Amino acid sequence: MASETDNDWVDRFADEVIAASQRRAPGKPVVCASGLSPSGPVHLGNLREVMTPHLVADEIRRRGHDVVHIISWDDYDRFRKVPAGVAGIDESWAQHIGKPLSAVPAPAGSEHPNWAEHFKAAMIASLAELGVEYRGISQTEMYTSGAYREQILLAMRERARIDAVLARYRTKKPAAAAAAGASEAEAEAVEGSGAASEDDGTAATGYYPYKPYCGSCGTDLTTVVSYDDDTTELTYTCVCGFTETVLLSEFNRGKLVWKVDWPMRWAYEGVIFEPSGVDHSSPGSSFQVGGQIVTEVFGGEQPIGPMYAFVGISGMAKMSSSRGAVPTPADALEIMEAPLLRWLYARRRPNQSFQVAFDQEIQRIYDEWDALEKRYTAGTAVPADRSAYLRASRTAALELPRTPRTVPFRTLASIVDITTGQAEQTLRILRDLDAEQPITSLDEVRPRLDRAQHWVNTQVPAESRTKVLDEPDKALLDSLTAEQRESLRLLLAGLDDHWSLDGLTTLLYGVPKVMAGLPLDTKPTAELKVAQRSFFALLYHLLVGRDTGPRLPTLLLAVGADRVRALLS
Repeated sequence: MASETDNDWVDRFADEVIAASQRRAPGKPVVCASGLSPSGPVHLGNLREVMTPHLVADEIRRRGHDVVHIISWDDYDRFRKVPAGVAGIDESWAQHIGKPLSAVPAPAGSEHPNWAEHFKAAMIASLAELGVEYRGISQTEMYTSGAYREQILLAMRERARIDAVLARYRTKKPAAAAAAGASEAEAEAVEGSGAASEDDGTAATGYYPYKPYCGSCGTDLTTVVSYDDDTTELTYTCVCGFTETVLLSEFNRGKLVWKVDWPMRWAYEGVIFEPSGVDHSSPGSSFQVGGQIVTEVFGGEQPIGPMYAFVGISGMAKMSSSRGAVPTPADALEIMEAPLLRWLYARRRPNQSFQVAFDQEIQRIYDEWDALEKRYTAGTAVPADRSAYLRASRTAALELPRTPRTVPFRTLASIVDITTGQAEQTLRILRDLDAEQPITSLDEVRPRLDRAQHWVNTQVPAESRTKVLDEPDKALLDSLTAEQRESLRLLLAGLDDHWSLDGLTTLLYGVPKVMAGLPLDTKPTAELKVAQRSFFALLYHLLVGRDTGPRLPTLLLAVGADRVRALLS
């Protein structure tokens, strides 16, 4: 089955992954993988860990191949620190540092049984909204069920070999995030991921790639002091004073250290494709070391693993998953339709950074998306844009929901700003946008209308909100020149005949042309642009008491013809 998309970065990776899968595991499903640690809010940078393999897996599925995208929930990782800004927790959570995330209590008031499930839940809901098809794997369940027993015993038998691999890199410090051009917030995100800086199993008692969780205090503040390969007898001590001897062939309360755990899972799951961030891709880091361990110890192959660049935030600066106030996919989906958010990840190669906008830039991004949709519908989109649009708007299994009537986001934002979201007023203005095809129900512009309203309510400062004057500015009206009075007269005289978004746009730009004695089809000159800006500034002062505001055609529709006449006369 041929793909309906054009050749782009997703196509190229799909080609490579299919070929590798047919060579490594002919007849078996193609396995793409992601890993997420629910140590705190799963942020928009983490989403790239999911969207990159999702897009590749979805393309493989479009071509008719059997493929699975697995998401490993690293809920058996240690709780590293108490994040700031998370509601429902305080410093008492510090007593749980070192325990598995799945053993840490959820924030107060949560409906979920533990810390990991609390933070997984929001991401699971967002992935459903984004149309991401995957198979979730809980690492708590895998380790505590003994699923990895043979792999753990193998790693312990081969600990000298693993230690030798790691020794080649211990003098090489992974490249700092700053060296990769990361901002301070992005560097915090790397630090917050934790796994990249996790210890590799080296201790004064020798090298052991396995870390037990203590049978007394439940933390991983333990040290293996001896291990017998023949009997699998393992003795460990904990900083709490507890000592225990167990048979590792029967013991399920611990895990492999990260740099061994990751390649073990590549071999166990048969992973063909898994991207990784800068923190895992620099010299001496997890991906590079893992490539040798998976081959030399576990008999597998390193996945195809492109490095993905940082995802920045415009308007919400904090980006570290170790902190509470971070923008998450759920935050983005409150102001972005799902296809738009998918598009941001689909249109850039993994090694290209980009920003997700929460500020005024969101209006331009929506404009770009709407323009792309028009080009796609008209058949004029270039191949790469066509592919990105298709991947954003639908998956192999479903077409994502979309707003039935495309009204510019900036227009909707202006309307809800001016009306403060009052449904009756909002519908009145929307009905007037297009006289030939009037909008008769708010459902026609949902969910985009709801996204615009949330953006205005949460991201537009109170001082920037639009408040239409209650009474005419008599002092300003009395001070107008004869020319200014004539321009207002021309505007008011044309309201009834131009009462639509396009009509008012034509009227507003046309009044200065008429005042200058120019035909309405005159192309704007520098002088004419100055006259138009001056006219618009006058209108803003008379309507909202400021130099600027929402686009004037939208503002006039929102204010209503009668009130416009009252304020301008």
